[in-house]
Amino acid sequence: MPKMNMVQAINLALREELQRDKDVIILGEDVGLDGGVFRVTEGLLKQFGPERVVDTPLAESGIVGAAIGMAAYGLKPVAEIQFMGFIYPALDQIFSHAARIRSRSRGRYTCPLVVRTPYGAGIKPPELHSESAEALFCHMPGIKVVIPATPYTAKGLLISSIRDPDPVVFLEATRLYRLIKEEVPEGEYTLPLGRARVVREGNEMTVIAWGSMLHRVLQAVKAVDAEVIDLMTLRPFDEETILRSVKKTGRVVIVHEAPKTCGFGAEISATVAEEAMLYLKAPILRVTGYDAVMPLAKLEEHFMPTVERIQRAFEEVMKY
Repeated sequence: MPKMNMVQAINLALREELQRDKDVIILGEDVGLDGGVFRVTEGLLKQFGPERVVDTPLAESGIVGAAIGMAAYGLKPVAEIQFMGFIYPALDQIFSHAARIRSRSRGRYTCPLVVRTPYGAGIKPPELHSESAEALFCHMPGIKVVIPATPYTAKGLLISSIRDPDPVVFLEATRLYRLIKEEVPEGEYTLPLGRARVVREGNEMTVIAWGSMLHRVLQAVKAVDAEVIDLMTLRPFDEETILRSVKKTGRVVIVHEAPKTCGFGAEISATVAEEAMLYLKAPILRVTGYDAVMPLAKLEEHFMPTVERIQRAFEEVMKY
């Protein structure tokens, strides 16, 4: 079984789905001739041609709007937005149309659309290239939000997202694209949307993370008896797995790089408080980015949760 990084795993998922289903189409800025800004779609234009791998103008609202029309009429478009900070002009299309087509048509139409975009800090790019605004999309009913943390999960989750009848925002942590390699099967496999995975079992606390922060957490937990959950899908998120773990450990630490206020950690925290309050031995703690605009390169690392900040949260929660 070959070892792949996340770029290779996502490329393989796209290639296999393009081969399997003639209705799958890729579109976005530079996805064809250049193979995408991170080379995720490299080689696909040559294999499948310009009618299946479409280079678009620099117009995010137009990319997503065109993809919504394709999806409503039976195609399965995968639209790439080069960086999450560039997706804001397309929010109207996603929120006002993609999320509502099933409801608006009373189930007669669906919108099998995937919007792929890199997100998060770690590669020190210019402004608007390191956004982590996943909570925006989680707030809109009708949209699914998926964030893989490893090459293996990236391939399985992307295939499931492409085959899903509803719109999926598929977020890929830029710092993970080439950071790690692991065995990724060639050939079809899927991972269900809406399911988390327990990456490490433990008894004293539950630590919940997604995307690149999962790897920070795994560095931080080496000296503690912590159960680590990779959420994988934020909308809908796997309440059952989280609550089962919390009822066992009694302590919760949530880690994400997005700003703290209204970050998705707040939703998880509220759910735990509502459903498992009597099992808690300590306050629920969040380790997050700061309530500030993502700083430029020299301060980027100070913005993200560090291993040291995460470990301090572990120490704090274990005092109770």
